[in-house]
Order: sequence, then C-alpha cells, then structure tokens
Amino acid sequence: MAYNVFSHPFFRFCNPPIFEDWSGSTGLMDWLESHSAHIFKFNVPGLGKEDIKVEIEDGNILHIRGEGVKEESNSKDSVLHVAERGTGKRAFSRKIELPENVKFDQIKAQVENGLLTIIVPKDTTPKPSKVRSINITSKL
Repeated sequence: MAYNVFSHPFFRFCNPPIFEDWSGSTGLMDWLESHSAHIFKFNVPGLGKEDIKVEIEDGNILHIRGEGVKEESNSKDSVLHVAERGTGKRAFSRKIELPENVKFDQIKAQVENGLLTIIVPKDTTPKPSKVRSINITSKL
C-alpha cells in the first residue's frame, strides 16, 4: 500500500497500516482526541483479551494485533442456504507512531462487546523551551 501525505489522514502518526490475513471488518480503527488523551477504538468482533496484544515498541510505536478463529454457530432450528467464509481466521496488525507528549506508563486497554478501546493519556506538563539564547559579542 502506498500513501502520500495528502491521502492518509494520520500520515504523521501512522506507519502505513499493516493488515495480516485481512478478512471482513476486523481491526477497523477510530482515533479520537480529547484535551487529556488519545483514544483508539478498534472493531474486534469475536476476539477476547486473550486474542489481542497491545505493546509499545521502539519507544513510541503502539503495536496492536489480534487473531482469532471464526466460530460456527448454526441453530438446529435454522436451515443454512448459503455460507460464505473467509480463511477461517480473523487477524489484524496495526502500528501507530505516538506523539511525544504521551504518558507511556499510563496507557490502558479494554475489550468489551467486540470493541477494543485504548486510552493513551497526554502529558500536559510544560516542556522546557527548545529556544536557546546566543550571546553576541563584538569580536569572534
């Protein structure tokens, strides 16, 4: 997948999304931002917390991946006329470069009703100025 600066809304923060064994709507992402946190929401239907890994890599890369097996659920009272299936696995992997102003030690993740929510708190403490005054003299 090739993205340019204008076609991908999170170009500054995302490596191009990586999808492994992409099937259906697993792993679709919403990225919300409040004054105190970045909030990521992923559609992970049928995946539990044991099927999902959330890790910080290389200092500021948030890596989310999940894999699960599709479960067959046919009622004895129903008649199946057509059953289209993918590969049998639902898997996704996404890497997101986080900005510098986050509290990495306070990141929290929760999965409930097929929705993985990751809250990345912002560090609101003022950073020291990167501007440094240079003394001017009459001779070098």
